[in-house]
Amino acid sequence: MTKKQTDWWATYFDSSYLLEYQPLFDLVQDRHQVARLMEVLALPSGSRILDAPCGQGRHAHLLAEAGYAVEGLDYSKPLIALAKERGTGATLKYVVGDMRTMPARWTGRFDAVVNLFTSFGFFDDPADDARTIAEFARVLKPGGTLVWHGGSRDGVMSRFLRRDWWKAADGTMIGHERSFEPLRGILTISTSWEGPSGRGEREHRIRLYTATRLAELCLDAGLLVEEAYDGFHDRPLTRRSGEMLLVARKRELPRPRRAR
Repeated sequence: MTKKQTDWWATYFDSSYLLEYQPLFDLVQDRHQVARLMEVLALPSGSRILDAPCGQGRHAHLLAEAGYAVEGLDYSKPLIALAKERGTGATLKYVVGDMRTMPARWTGRFDAVVNLFTSFGFFDDPADDARTIAEFARVLKPGGTLVWHGGSRDGVMSRFLRRDWWKAADGTMIGHERSFEPLRGILTISTSWEGPSGRGEREHRIRLYTATRLAELCLDAGLLVEEAYDGFHDRPLTRRSGEMLLVARKRELPRPRRAR
């Protein structure tokens, strides 16, 4: 760990995070998303997939159930502990780690890497985002696939929602207030909550990207974005898409020339 521990993402993903986003954690939706991933990846059973960051294992667990060899990596020890509670085995493993510096032994290991649920753009320095993409490329096999899913800056800003609120399953009221810095592309979300689970406030920040800029970062790392979808839907990305799903391929190694 090279960054100071005051970085918001170092402590954010805990029980409060799970309460805050509980309405979005739906098993039926997770299964639909994994079915779409399988359709996009078109990989045979037994293929190696890395889910980074994997959170509490929502997608990794289902991908392993579908017959893939899955490894999940996340910086949050609480979320990794929850993922392990759901089950592990020969085809499903979890590890605590930083996606900017993944294990050296993973070089060229995976047929696919998935980065899902707006799990990108956390770092203060945009160079760390480029570093993360480069790490995804490093651990992919030649010809391997990166699937990136998250917010689309164009779509988010075309219908910007400054504030909203909802009720968690235990009755806790949760509110979000948002602001955006156009120059840096930083979306700041201030969260407040009050209810049976107590009351509190905290904040997190995400750098939003356009599909164009992400495609450039991928190309710099040897990944070519070939498909761009409106989130998990089977329709093209548009200017008003709030989410995007990009599919990038790692360049194949050049074939050796035959000796004459």
